[in-house]
Amino acid sequence: MSTRRRMHLTAFCHPPGHWAMPDALPTDMEFSDYVHLAQVAERGLFDMLFFQDSAAVAPAFYLPGNTPEVIARASRCVRLEPLTLLAALATVTTHLGLVSTATTTYNDPFNIARKFATIDHISKGRAGWNLVTSQNEDEAQNFGHERHVDHALRYERAEEFYDVVKGLWDSWEDDAVIRDRATGRYIDPAKMHVLGHKGPHFSVRGPLNIARPPQGHPIVAQAGSSEPGRALAARTADVVFTAQVEIGEAKAFYDDLKGRMAAHGRKPDELKIMPGIRFVLGASEAEAQARYKMMMDEVSDEGALMAIQRLSGGLDLRNFAIDGPLPDLPPSNAAKARQKMMIDLARRENLSMRELARRFTFSLGHLVYVGTAMGLADLMETWFEAGAADGFTMLSPYFPTPLEDFVEGVIPELQRRGMFRTRYEGVTLRDHLGLARPANRLAARG
Repeated sequence: MSTRRRMHLTAFCHPPGHWAMPDALPTDMEFSDYVHLAQVAERGLFDMLFFQDSAAVAPAFYLPGNTPEVIARASRCVRLEPLTLLAALATVTTHLGLVSTATTTYNDPFNIARKFATIDHISKGRAGWNLVTSQNEDEAQNFGHERHVDHALRYERAEEFYDVVKGLWDSWEDDAVIRDRATGRYIDPAKMHVLGHKGPHFSVRGPLNIARPPQGHPIVAQAGSSEPGRALAARTADVVFTAQVEIGEAKAFYDDLKGRMAAHGRKPDELKIMPGIRFVLGASEAEAQARYKMMMDEVSDEGALMAIQRLSGGLDLRNFAIDGPLPDLPPSNAAKARQKMMIDLARRENLSMRELARRFTFSLGHLVYVGTAMGLADLMETWFEAGAADGFTMLSPYFPTPLEDFVEGVIPELQRRGMFRTRYEGVTLRDHLGLARPANRLAARG
């Protein structure tokens, strides 16, 4: 096996924003469509398929004064619940990692620990949890809150939530379930551990009522880039999904996050940082640009404005001239780092709100590439070799054609350059990422 550093790849999956493209599948409610996507990603030897999630419909539904026409155009408002979907996809894939978002703000640790441990068992070690604190402020009112929990408190809760979940995954040692017919002993009680957690936010006795996951701990991913988000990721994450649009910024983020890990007794290679790329491919530059233009032309100004409204800090952007500059925004209680990125982009390129909204509704705040497969491979190689990324999160603008084009065009080029695997060399998601299986901390505690 080659010892050369290899690129990691995630296929980002969410209900499609550009569902009206002629070759687009709905991919929001049809299980067969998700099966196809998962099998395409596995054919391309992706490390994992990642499902973003929110426990609320599109923000367009909630903003007072939005017309029925604006609401009618709000895509990505219905979706299958992703943890259930991951369990089903585990039965039709063999190697592909299966990762989903689950919020620490509107869940409880025992349920999250149990569900991801179950998916890890069903998939034989391919589950991953994307730990978020919820960007969508509209989730709050679906869980008995009048307003979204404060950003700092969300991250304080998330720190403790993570500790509880990891502790629950260690409830049982690997060989605790013995099923000895001769003695009638089903378990070895000495290898069962009660967590006994009592903290500011949670009181959880344990143990978890499922055996230790095949990976020991399912992979934990994180996506926050604010100061609290970076602090949490440096201590907890195996993977970080992030959004940088310029290689210098990406390298600075990479170095900063890796540099924080030593304080937690961790080595830099124990964390994989994977910036997102929103891509449009064509057989030629002209064909790719034509596809991109088609997608941009189908977006209404009102619909595009919703993409930046959620980051406005509560300021109603409809009260400002759409061809004027982005006004000064109050701090966001949703996604602080993403708001800063949006403001910096608008100021740096002197964009009007119309221009900014159209850019953001397509990019989702990520780097955008429009061109050929060869050109995309060049871009990925440049960032990877510069130490700005351990791999990439590939964001298709719709499904399935863009992901199919990537697998058929970009993957062979990365393999030709010796930068990407030519076969899966392990079974679990930890194997794909080159991460060690963690020791049982409760067993070590005694």
